[in-house]
Amino acid sequence: MTADSRPARYAYLGPQGTFTEAALLTLPGAAGAEHVPYSTVPAALEALRTNEVDTAVVALENSVEGSVPTTLDELATGEPLQIVGEIHLPVSFALLVRPGTTLDDIKTVASHPIAQPQCRRWLLDNVPDAEWRAATSNAEAAQHVADGHYDAALAGSFAAARYGLSVLAEDIHDVADAVTRFVVLNRPCMPPAPTGTDKTTVVAFIGEDHPGALLEILTEFSVRGINLTLIQSRPTGAGLGSYLFWMDFEGHVSDARVGEALMGLRRICADLRFVGSYARADETRPEIRRGTHDTDFTEAAAWLAAIRTPGA
Repeated sequence: MTADSRPARYAYLGPQGTFTEAALLTLPGAAGAEHVPYSTVPAALEALRTNEVDTAVVALENSVEGSVPTTLDELATGEPLQIVGEIHLPVSFALLVRPGTTLDDIKTVASHPIAQPQCRRWLLDNVPDAEWRAATSNAEAAQHVADGHYDAALAGSFAAARYGLSVLAEDIHDVADAVTRFVVLNRPCMPPAPTGTDKTTVVAFIGEDHPGALLEILTEFSVRGINLTLIQSRPTGAGLGSYLFWMDFEGHVSDARVGEALMGLRRICADLRFVGSYARADETRPEIRRGTHDTDFTEAAAWLAAIRTPGA
């Protein structure tokens, strides 16, 4: 419950029956909360920014297709929001149709643009003459099939019952064991306490393009033994050649090595946006190199202080 005693409100990409809703349902606090569907990721994030909801869950990355550009751009350049958790959800698609439809009947297949490339080979092999149609979500595609606009939809099999559809084929994919990473977002707040298996996300803006600019950024991590788990460049919108870098890396903002790296980045970048420190969904514990433990930074600071003020 929220402070005003009403159920917490969670925004997600709707309508009902999306993989985002499935990810949301795995959260411990979701059972007693109100789940509010939005037609697009920007709409869900704007609802969080304007206090319509308390939390938002959106897709950020897929193991087959990579990052979700809309989410990255919204979090990198929109009014700040903060990642407080992540969810890894195995994703496998089903072909949903109106009852009685056969493969030979299918002339149009609808899905979210991220889904179609994950099933491209299967579609070519099984419905080679079908044309693909884009939908804002896989559940919306299922809804359109139920309304008679398209013949079939790629969606989670759990969406079939919601829209009165039949599952014509299951476990559809070109690459097995695909996983989508979702992030849990709040308005800017105190980061969750460190767990020892944490990840931090920042967005770095290069002020002046010059040889070695990216190397300078990476060096801030390398010299402190910090492992990057994702780096993605995106245009800033300020003109050709102007880019920002979205970076996920091991560690928590409270760790000395992470704090020093962030201070270093803040000095050399035109701007640095902190997007969050949060527990990793896979619970991987980082390997902390010799000389980069918190105690190593404390001892080094004490040594320098003794040199600067001998006898103090």
